[in-house]
Order: sequence, then structure tokens, then C-alpha cells
Amino acid sequence: MYDSRAELVKYRLEMAKERLDSSKLLLDNGSYKDAIGRSYYAIFTSVRALLARDGVDFSKHAGAISYFQKEYIKTGIFDVKYSKYISEAFQIRNNTDYADFFIVAKEDAEEQYCRAVEFHELIENYLKENFDKEQGGQK
Repeated sequence: MYDSRAELVKYRLEMAKERLDSSKLLLDNGSYKDAIGRSYYAIFTSVRALLARDGVDFSKHAGAISYFQKEYIKTGIFDVKYSKYISEAFQIRNNTDYADFFIVAKEDAEEQYCRAVEFHELIENYLKENFDKEQGGQK
């Protein structure tokens, strides 16, 4: 089980990075709403890498976010600002996808992208430090 769990963690981190790269391309080309969506999914997929490490998953985004907040924010593993990052990213992504006439400023899209980069790096580093040790240093 640990080998397949390690592969899933690695895969989800790679997918999160791919979504970051897509967000940057969209941002650079003025597609701010879509850039925000990709930034959110980079954050969410990074969280799902943590869930893979823990051997859990959820069918709804809210369940995964709630688990992250309970297990990683409330326990002090990660700073409370990351709870704000994911909650705000989720809300703004919903607005860009579903709210009519929702306007996204370049600055908002840039902020979401920067937060997604920071969030992804935080989780990637945490997993490298913790999951690799649990795996006996295997990658």
C-alpha cells in the first residue's frame, strides 16, 4: 500500500505543478478568470497529495478542505493563513465559474497565483520532509 500511496502523492504533486504552470500561462495572456481557476486547482490538488499521504479522500471539495483545516491547520502543522488561502481560492473560483458578470482584476489573479505557488511549495516541502522519512527515504 505504501508504494501505491507514494506514487499517488507524487502524481498529485506533479498535477498541482502542471496546474500552476497553466495558471501562469493564462495569467500572462490576460485570461484572469481561468488563471484563478487553475490556481485554485493547484492548491486543491496539493491538498489532495496530503490526503493521499494520509490514505483518505473525499468526493466533495468541501470535505477535503475541511479535513485539511482540521488535520493540518488546527493542529498547528501549517500556519492559519493557509486556511484563508484555500478558503478564499475556493470562493473566488466558484465566483469566476458560476457568477454572471463577475469581474477579475489582474492583481487578484496575480495574488491567487502567488498564493498557489507558496501553498504548493509548502506542501511539497512538508511531504518531502515527512513522507519520504516514513517511506525509509524511498522516492
